[in-house]
Amino acid sequence: MPLTPHIEKHFTATATVRDIVIGMSDGLTVPFALAAGLSGAVASSSLVVTAGLAEIAAGSIAMGLGGYLAAKTDIEHYASERKRELRETEHIPEREAEEVTEIFREYGLPDEQIEPLVSSLQANPTKWVDFMMRFELGLDVPHPTRARISAWTIALSYMAGGLIPLLPYIFIEDIMTALWASVAVTPVALFVFGYVKSGFTGISPWRGGGQTVLVGGLAAAAAFGIARLIG
Repeated sequence: MPLTPHIEKHFTATATVRDIVIGMSDGLTVPFALAAGLSGAVASSSLVVTAGLAEIAAGSIAMGLGGYLAAKTDIEHYASERKRELRETEHIPEREAEEVTEIFREYGLPDEQIEPLVSSLQANPTKWVDFMMRFELGLDVPHPTRARISAWTIALSYMAGGLIPLLPYIFIEDIMTALWASVAVTPVALFVFGYVKSGFTGISPWRGGGQTVLVGGLAAAAAFGIARLIG
C-alpha cells in the first residue's frame, strides 16, 4: 500500500508582499484620517478630494523613496559584509574555520563529522563565503533590482489604498454624506486587507482584519475630533 505523500504547506512572505502590506496599510489609513479630519473643518467635498490627492501623491513618493533607500541600503550592506568575509577567509582562515565548526556544533554535530564538512567548504572559497554570509550573519543575497521594484510596489500600493476613502468625496457633493459613505466603505476595505494579510503572517484572519479596522478607525476618529476642536 503506497504511503500518502507528506506535503508541508509553508509560506515565506516575500519582499514584494511585505512592500504591498506597507503601502496598502498606510494608504488606507492616512488618507482616510486626513479626509475625516478635513470633513470636520471644511464644507466642500472638492477641497477634501484636492487635499487627499495631494497627500496621496506626496505620500506615495515619500513611501516609495523610503522603500528604495531601504532596499538599496540592504544591497550595499550585503556587498560590504561579503567583502569583509572574503578578506577574513583569505587572511585568517583558521579563525573562520573555527567559526564554521561552532555553527555546526550548535546543530549538534560531533567534531568527527564536522571536520570533513569544514574541509569541503575550505576547498571552495566562494561557497565558504556564501555559507558564512547565510549562517553566521543571517544575510540572504538581495536581488539586484530589489530597490526599484520595492519603490514602485510601495508607491502603487499606497495610491491604490489611498483612493478608496476618497472615492465617496469624488462622487458625493455633500461633505457629511461623503464622510459617512467613506466611513462605511473604508472599514470594509481595511478589514478585507487585514483578513488577506493575515494569510501571509500566520495570525487569525478575523483577528488581523479586526486589528486593521481598529487602527484605521482610531486614526480617523482622532483626526476628525482634532479638526472639530480646532475648527
